[in-house]
Amino acid sequence: MKRRLVAWFLLLACLFSGCGRSAAEPEPDPAPSEAAEPMAAAREKTGSMDLRYADQFRVDYFSDGTAEITIGESDCYVLVPEGAEPPETEATVLRQPLDSVYLAASSAMDFYRQLGALDTIRLTSTKASDWSIPEVLEALEDGSMVYVGKYGTPDYEMVFSEGSDVAIESTMIYHSPETKEQLEKLGIPVLVERSSYEAHPLGRLEWIKLYGLLSGKTEEAEAYFNAQVAKLGEILTQEQTDKTVAFFYISSSGNAVVRKPGDYVSEMIRMAGGVYVPAGMEAEDNALSTMNMEMEAFYAAARDADYLIYNASIDGELETIAQLLEKSGLLANFKAVQTGNVWCTGKNMFQQTTCITDMIVDLNAVITGQADGEAELTYLHRLH
Repeated sequence: MKRRLVAWFLLLACLFSGCGRSAAEPEPDPAPSEAAEPMAAAREKTGSMDLRYADQFRVDYFSDGTAEITIGESDCYVLVPEGAEPPETEATVLRQPLDSVYLAASSAMDFYRQLGALDTIRLTSTKASDWSIPEVLEALEDGSMVYVGKYGTPDYEMVFSEGSDVAIESTMIYHSPETKEQLEKLGIPVLVERSSYEAHPLGRLEWIKLYGLLSGKTEEAEAYFNAQVAKLGEILTQEQTDKTVAFFYISSSGNAVVRKPGDYVSEMIRMAGGVYVPAGMEAEDNALSTMNMEMEAFYAAARDADYLIYNASIDGELETIAQLLEKSGLLANFKAVQTGNVWCTGKNMFQQTTCITDMIVDLNAVITGQADGEAELTYLHRLH
């Protein structure tokens, strides 16, 4: 029978960067005439998850079979095996199996897809028309996955009645703290993930290990991550080129929207052998990974870029340079437009989080001139 945690009080927040645990009161020594009770085995740390690139989470393993997860500086969780009792803790308790997940962090969906664990995702806060992952669309169509409303205004009755084991949220939930509070009042633990805060692309990909732990597929996660890193072996050791790449889209207001320097997309371009532009600009002081530039400023910073890559994740894919120029005639004066070096991403690039290495391979093929035919590429196509 589906296990449901019923708790009608707020879970205490972690005060320190490690997961807090309450110390037990010491037992008095037994009198000489009394038989001493056998002491319970002490709970000891036995190891930690091996992470090569990710720095936004860590996992520590303990002798009682539990795992302590720390996300960011202080968000703490204790993952408890099925049938076991949690230790005394101030951390949020997650009880396995987590097989009825409410997933509001859309970027995490592809990790579950890759691990073959989509059947554990029961609810989503992204409607069908906004998904481009075929398996998710199929699940929403056949009813095995259900849209429960936007992350800030979910159908609480449905989330509760489905017996959700955990709500996985992005950091956007911090803009709607009352939603997080209400979920916790209903006894649904809330895990706030930060994979998008990873500066290194492979750090973002390495979050598959955390989702492998949560879904009981640690071996599959480790194997997939290692295989993906191996794909980049030769690319990571090659010499850098001096080819410059601008990655952008045009907003409805006519501004160029670019990734901030140091963002994981600009790092992907560097890993692929290119130089990201515009570089050296002062980034806006906010949590967004993108920033707006007036077209005149974008023209001054990127007109000589060797390659333009149009980000189609917002307003759909382009097929021709003429379609691009409809968005801004000023782009006709860009070097890459005049030389025919304009490319476009697939709409599903950002939802398919596990595509990072394939995207770097595509970028490398473009930057090094090896992309002679579009059939060689998975996530980029040339505009004609």
